[in-house]
This record gives sequence, structure tokens and C-alpha cells, in this order.
Amino acid sequence: MSSLHPETRVVHLPRPVPEGSTPISMPIYQTSGFVFDDPAVFADGMGRPDGAYVYGRLSNPTVRALEEAVAGLEGGVAAVATGSGMGAINAVLLGLLKSGDHVIAQSALYGATAQVLADLARRFGVEVTHVPQDDPAAVRAAVRPTTRLLYLETIANPMTQVADLPGMCAAAREAGILTVVDNTFASPILCRPVEHGADVVVHSVTKYLSGHTDVLGGIAVFADHDLHRGVWSYAVELGATADPFAAWLTLRGIQTLPLRMERHCANARVLATRLAGHPAVAAVHWPGLPSHPSYDLAAKILPDFGGVFSFDLAGGRAAGEAFMRNVRLALLAPSLGGVETLILHPATTSHRTVDAAGLAAAGIGEGTVRVAVGIEHPEDLWADFAQALDAV
Repeated sequence: MSSLHPETRVVHLPRPVPEGSTPISMPIYQTSGFVFDDPAVFADGMGRPDGAYVYGRLSNPTVRALEEAVAGLEGGVAAVATGSGMGAINAVLLGLLKSGDHVIAQSALYGATAQVLADLARRFGVEVTHVPQDDPAAVRAAVRPTTRLLYLETIANPMTQVADLPGMCAAAREAGILTVVDNTFASPILCRPVEHGADVVVHSVTKYLSGHTDVLGGIAVFADHDLHRGVWSYAVELGATADPFAAWLTLRGIQTLPLRMERHCANARVLATRLAGHPAVAAVHWPGLPSHPSYDLAAKILPDFGGVFSFDLAGGRAAGEAFMRNVRLALLAPSLGGVETLILHPATTSHRTVDAAGLAAAGIGEGTVRVAVGIEHPEDLWADFAQALDAV
């Protein structure tokens, strides 16, 4: 290199590779592509998800490390990491469905997922039938010759209904259809849907997996190699690829996931229990409360009940707005799963695209407030909620 001109040397900088040692943490491979000595290896890597690293949209060592980590935690065989949770959901749905197919989906869904299914129905003729998340008989009754998949959420956003994963997955398997489960609210610490028969598990890694409100990302985990390869082929053409820096941050966050989930759940229990006894609160929706319709089911399939819950204020929307204006420690913000406690009004934010009938079907009211509980001290959180309730 010393014989080359400076203009050439600044382009071809040295790329040292560690010899005789291994980095403790996964490095960030912030590169758009990789160099080859063998044209055959280059060509092979272009066509499969487990081949040589070729181009960032197809594969990257940091991204693959994340895929392998989450696939292992979920009990799957492989994964596709994406640039957002909706990127993962769209990659799976668009990669598996075609015009004229039929989808069975639970009634209580995240607003953006419900909107995607509505768009598929309107634009591409993908028919959708909604069923309760805990009624396998309804799945069997809804199956048609064109039914392709069943779509569930382990813990529904935002009213925390819990899906009967063993029963629903079994009904789908009997009918020869795939089951896709959004496991974002539970994380692999509380539930591994593949163990209950799910074929695909999706996450917004923006939430609990990364855990620090600094990542936008998604991932889809597969129980079958052929299914993974088919969706991977579509996902890389769609361009929903994860960024290596986001993947690295997510790997970093995953290392504290069990510790964080334990605190999220414990704090949620304190707040939900105390809110349930407050005169300004009409109802609390957390599956860890015996009053919740999913309590018995959740107790059977979950070791704990999650860090998100919703509650209805007796004063309706005006009371909800007053509460959100008066909190001081909790933050009025979107998303969940970070170390901070966040609150929002689902009807006008996360579920703003859902019509009145859809909101009613999901159990979302005008006075519903969703709480994503952080890891602060529970007494500080309760003091904040109590003073805000005094202003309602």
C-alpha cells in the first residue's frame, strides 16, 4: 500500500481481523457490503439467509447475531430482523398472503396491525374474520378453504386480553393453517409461543427486547426453516432490513431483559392493585387481577402478567385528559418497554385509526388510559398517580 497514491490509500484503509482473541461483546459491523476472494461464495451468499455475508440488506454479522439470539430465546430455528415492529408484521403478512386468501385474527389487536389487515382486505381482497382470542371453537367455525393463517397477540394491546395459545394454535394446526403470534407485550421471558404451537412469532424489539427507548426495530422468529426462507426472500426484496447499530443496541438490551421484566411486572402489580381500589377508577385491565376475564388463563400459561395495563376513569374522557395533564413522573409518550413509565390515551393515539365499532370490540373506552410501567421505585410511581387522580 505504501507505493500507492494518497487518493487510493484513503479509499483502501486497513481492515484488521482479530487473531488469537475474541471480542467480549458483539461488534457493530457498520458496513453496507463485504469483499470476496471467491466468486462462487459471493454468488451463493446472495441466495440464502445463512450464507456468507454479502450486502447489508441481505445479511450482516451484527444483525444475524440478534436474529440467532432471539430465535434461541423463543425456541425457533431462525429469524428475520427488521427496521421496525411493523416491518416484521408486514414482512410476514405480505410474505405469506396473496390476493383471495383468508385470515382469522383476534378481535383485540394493536391499532396498526388492524389497519394493515384492513388495507389488505381493501386493496388486495384478503378477507379477514375476527374471533375472540380465547375461543378455539370460533377458529374452527371460521376456517375456509382459502384460510391461510391465524393471527394472535399473547397479551393484547392495550386491554391486555390473553390469548389461549395452546387451544388456538391447536385449532389452527388441525385446520392446516399457520399461526402468527405477536409476543411483544410478554417477551420471551413470560411466554414462548412456539412451545404452544405457533409457527411465527413477531416482536417490536423497540419495546422490551431493547428496553431503553433508543431503538426502532422488529423481528420475526420461525419454527420452520422453509417458512423462514420464504419470508426472508420477501423481506429482503421489501427492504425491511434491520440496521446493525440498532441490532447492536438491542443485543445490549437483551442482556438485562429478565431483570427488567421482573421489575416491570412487580411495579405493574402495585399500581394496578391500588388503582383498582381508587374511587376515581371504574376498572383496571391487567391480567394479574382476579377481576380480569383472562386471569385464569394467564395464570396457566404465564409466570407473571406483564408490565402494561389500562384503566378506565369513572369521569370518562375529560377525567382521562385531566389525569394525563397532571402526572409529573410518568411521561405522556408513545411506545412501551423502556425503563421509564409511559402513559397514553389509546383512542386518540395507538388506536386512532380504529373506528368506533372496532374500539368497542377491543374494549377501549373514551376514558381508557394505557400505562407502560417502568422500573422506577413503585412508591414514587404511586405517589405520582395518586396526586394526578386527586386532580380528576
